[in-house]
Amino acid sequence: MHLVLRLLAPWEADDYRRRVGAPGGVFPSHRAMQSARLRYPAETPMDCPTIVLLDRATLDSGGDLDLAPIEALGPITSFSITRPEEAAERIAEAQVVITNKVCLGAAEIAAASRLRLIAVAATGVNNIDLAAAQAAGVAVANVAGYSTPSVVQHTIAALLALAVHLREYDQAARDGRWQGAAQFCLLDWPIVEVAGKTLGIVGFGAIGRGVAQVARALGMKVLVAASRPRVAYPLDQRRPLVEVLAAADVVAVHIALSRDTAHLIDRAAIALMKPGTWLLNMARGGVVDEAAVADALRSGRLAGAAFDVLTEEPPTAGNPLLDPTVPNLILTPHTAWASREARQRLIAELAENIHAHLAGKDRNRVA
Repeated sequence: MHLVLRLLAPWEADDYRRRVGAPGGVFPSHRAMQSARLRYPAETPMDCPTIVLLDRATLDSGGDLDLAPIEALGPITSFSITRPEEAAERIAEAQVVITNKVCLGAAEIAAASRLRLIAVAATGVNNIDLAAAQAAGVAVANVAGYSTPSVVQHTIAALLALAVHLREYDQAARDGRWQGAAQFCLLDWPIVEVAGKTLGIVGFGAIGRGVAQVARALGMKVLVAASRPRVAYPLDQRRPLVEVLAAADVVAVHIALSRDTAHLIDRAAIALMKPGTWLLNMARGGVVDEAAVADALRSGRLAGAAFDVLTEEPPTAGNPLLDPTVPNLILTPHTAWASREARQRLIAELAENIHAHLAGKDRNRVA
């Protein structure tokens, strides 16, 4: 009964209890969800909906997830990947559609005459035509907060890997340089302690708060930039973005992408940072000017950077940060969110969203 809360970090547990609202603040276990018919009696005419999952491969790595919470609610047809031209046909008879990244526009929604709920397996819903869904009487629900511990862990791991040049020393131990050394160790790259350094956080939601908590445990000082970076922000202890950028040894970006935050970290922002700053972006690629970062790494203005996101994903058209000549860069393919525990929490949350809709209730509804 305590599966989800065990998987959550301390800073998330209380928020999760309040948001889920389950008896005793505990989310049901997967085993309990398998007997969901006892817990979830028929409450609406659509008590056993036809469910279509359009892009299971974006969620399930080699079948490591348990879909029982969703399967308990109705028959499910699962597709590994759905191409744009296949979406309309695949959802034509569905009452509930689960999609992570497959786009559902007006044409697809109009073609699905039985559709009642689009359950988005993510926080962002920019792949759904919300106006078309509302016009067709189709509810849209998303999932938020499921990946916070995973992203926090990834952020701190990337920071520490930069601090100790982990990749470089690992390679040196494997390629013969250590074997040929004149002494017992290699000291080819500087090793830096993060204790005593200043971390500037841009975006102080659940992930930003989690990163701050771990950073403080490592002995770092934390500064928080105003969440509305281009507007005066006099509240609490947050500081203007320009002050945070100028004072930080490490800048961690965890802010959502919007018109206001597009290229928030650009050449001018990097110029405000101290020479030798590290830059971490686990938010969205478009928040940071990637060409400016590549140039700053080459010039040494930035000592290092770690990115889990790029403006276009997958980056089929290339990207400045993919250039192998860019130094001191850790790049991961949008995996910060994807611990098995986080993905299993996502499945559990999707099941709760679907069940709530069957019961005639709104849960995490965005349209």
